[in-house]
Amino acid sequence: MAKLYFYYASMNAGKSSSLLQADFNYRERGMRTMLWTAALDSRSAGQVQSRIGLESGAHLYGAKTDLWAAVSAAHAAEPIDCVLVDEAQFLTTEQVWQLARLADEAGIPVLCYGLRTDFQGELFPGSAVLLGIADALVELKAVCHCGRKATMNLRVDESGAAVKQGAQTEIGGNDRYVALCRRHFSQALVA
Repeated sequence: MAKLYFYYASMNAGKSSSLLQADFNYRERGMRTMLWTAALDSRSAGQVQSRIGLESGAHLYGAKTDLWAAVSAAHAAEPIDCVLVDEAQFLTTEQVWQLARLADEAGIPVLCYGLRTDFQGELFPGSAVLLGIADALVELKAVCHCGRKATMNLRVDESGAAVKQGAQTEIGGNDRYVALCRRHFSQALVA
C-alpha cells in the first residue's frame, strides 16, 4: 500500500538533499520518479537544489497546479514509482489532498519535504494539512548554534537582526534565515 509521507524540519536540515537521495535510490533500482518543487521559489528555476551541491530537474507547481491530473497523466503514459515534492509548505490544502489521492487511489508513494513553521512559529498551510493527514511524519534534524536541535526559522534583516513582522513567505536562504532551537528563537524575538 502506497503512503503519503511528510519529512519536515527547520531550515538547513538537509530536506532537499534527503529528497535527492531518495530519488537516486529509486532511480538506481530502475524505477521512475517524478520530482516537483514550488514555482514560488524563484531561486530553484525548475531544480531541486541542496546546499551541498546536489540537484535534479523538477516540475514546477503553483497554487493552481492540479497535481492529481498532472501526475495521473504522466503515470498513464509511463508508470511512476514515486512522487517527490520539495518545498511542500507551499502546497495548498487541495494539493495535499490530491497527493493523498495519488497514494490512496493510484498506488504511488508520495514523499513531501518542507518546513513545518514560518519565521513567527506559525504552521504553513501545506504543512498543517500534511501534519494532519500524512501516513508517516518524519522529523529531520538541524542544529542550533548552541548544539540543541533547531526547530525554528528566524528571519533576519541585512544586519542580522531578527525580523518580527512581515509576509509569511519571503524566499531566502542563509542570508535571510537562521535555524534555531526554540529557546534561542524566543530570545532573539524579545531582544
